[in-house]
Amino acid sequence: MMCWRKLGLVYGPDGSMPWAQTHAMIPIPMKLNDDVIRVYATFCDANGVGRPGYVDVAAKDPTRVLGVSKKPLIDIGLPGTFDENGVLACSVVRERDKVLLYYVGFELGTKIRYRLLTGLAVSRDEGSTFSRYSNVPVLERSDSEIYFRGGPFCMFDSGVYRLWYVAGSDWVSLNGKEMPVYDIRYAESEDGIHWPPEGVVQLAVSDPDEHGFGRPYVIKKPGGGYRLFYSIRRKSFGAYRLGYAESDDGYSWNRMDSNLNLDVSIGNFDSDAIMYSAPIEVDGKLYLFYNGNEFGREGFAVAVLEAE
Repeated sequence: MMCWRKLGLVYGPDGSMPWAQTHAMIPIPMKLNDDVIRVYATFCDANGVGRPGYVDVAAKDPTRVLGVSKKPLIDIGLPGTFDENGVLACSVVRERDKVLLYYVGFELGTKIRYRLLTGLAVSRDEGSTFSRYSNVPVLERSDSEIYFRGGPFCMFDSGVYRLWYVAGSDWVSLNGKEMPVYDIRYAESEDGIHWPPEGVVQLAVSDPDEHGFGRPYVIKKPGGGYRLFYSIRRKSFGAYRLGYAESDDGYSWNRMDSNLNLDVSIGNFDSDAIMYSAPIEVDGKLYLFYNGNEFGREGFAVAVLEAE
């Protein structure tokens, strides 16, 4: 059983920038150097349209903000494209001369509420600015993953790009509102750009109270094996809770949700929901960035693992 100490909210927009009025959702921590953790997140304008930016925090005290991006890393897509109504950053892969940013494009539907497909942007300046790889998704819809191929987390591991993501083709009606149904799936790529048309289901919606999962996040365990952090969309709560699994190979997972032991806090920014957990290890300490109510409307927070 893990024992976490919540350190509180780290950053939320102050409303001074038109493109970042609310939210700092889906945090993605990347160690910039020994002193700085860059946390990529998606901010929303007054219409709720998301664009990604970053918040730099101190590596030795990740509650201390050092700087904030002044403009979006990439803007929304062209009219009619898969990301015309929002760009939600989900994962970064840092390579020797570039940083790959995998994001979800938000496209409103007419006969369905929306579609979520995965795009790619590339940085050549240590992750400070990005350019789209393409105006079309790198994870395009397919017969088995019609509406959702999103929530991507990518890792370069053992010479291949490994991708854990959420995908599905169904909706469920909850209190008169159509909600997506999707599993966590897995795919591999030689170049991080070209992916198979469908992934292998690794965590399926199996509990009658579940209808989907949020962005997975995978790290290696110091002694070998893998940790998987994810969010669970529950029908009874009407909001996310956190989940956790472990694996020897990153392919076959043992769900251990109760072992994570990090839940909502009464009367706080995370009183109704907790989601989008993203771990990073710094100087032997494991930090977990996450969001609270309304998909991170007040910003992102951090907790530190004190015992396990």
